[in-house]
Amino acid sequence: MNECILELENASKHYPSFSLDGISFSLHEGEIMGFIGRNGAGKTTTIKAISGLIDIDGGKILFQGKPIQDNEKEMKNEIGLLFGGIDFYPNVKVKDLTDVSSRFYRSWDQNLYEKWLKFFEIDEKKKMKELSNGMKVKYGLALALSHNAKLLLLDEPTSGLDPVSRDELLDCFRDIAKKKNIAILFSTHVISDLEKCADTITYIQKGKILSSKSVSSFKEDYLFVKGRENELTPEKISRLEHVRKKDSFFEGIIQKKDEAFFANEEKRIPSLEEIMIAKERNDENEESPL
Repeated sequence: MNECILELENASKHYPSFSLDGISFSLHEGEIMGFIGRNGAGKTTTIKAISGLIDIDGGKILFQGKPIQDNEKEMKNEIGLLFGGIDFYPNVKVKDLTDVSSRFYRSWDQNLYEKWLKFFEIDEKKKMKELSNGMKVKYGLALALSHNAKLLLLDEPTSGLDPVSRDELLDCFRDIAKKKNIAILFSTHVISDLEKCADTITYIQKGKILSSKSVSSFKEDYLFVKGRENELTPEKISRLEHVRKKDSFFEGIIQKKDEAFFANEEKRIPSLEEIMIAKERNDENEESPL
């Protein structure tokens, strides 16, 4: 079995209006974990805690079995962090920004960095403002990969990118994980991206982990159902995560264990996005108040 790179054990962080409430999950080398949840659910707070940008109030965060808090400086050399939508200094050249950034990493590998620049077709002579959004993300990824990181923390890395650029990056993530055996924690609102590259899913809601398992196991816990609205009984409604009605039909997500109550309805395995929307909207009516 692959080595456990990251483990959170009942990690907590409390703010006046929000708390991470004893979250636990683990990530192994070569694994891409999709980290999903609504805005404000705790994804970015969790990533900041893992990367040492904020301190937790309770529990443990372990990197290769050792508490990050006890050896933070050393472990930061082995963690790559990439936030989407970051504005680098616009008038600074790529080369000059790299010269500054590389000094923070004991294990910086200039030869590896130059290989990534060539692979991503990044011109070091350009100013940051001359790079497209996609190239800025690729540059950030080149930095994260050039100090031999064993863990990549990606927070909305594909935000604002066109579908082709996103797909190219997803290919990169898959190759990096499988060929370099790097663990990747990938937080995104573009849930369809995770269908293409994630091995596991960790779902956070209001600071609590609802589920953390393989993508296939997560999806197999639920079913998408569709049937006639006149056959929608109160008992069926009580088992639907969220009901949507249209043209005399209804559709929604149910838990697999309730399949027998929907014997006459069409059923299929739902997408990750369908599950998340149903879980988050739950009892909300699909109709506008207008």
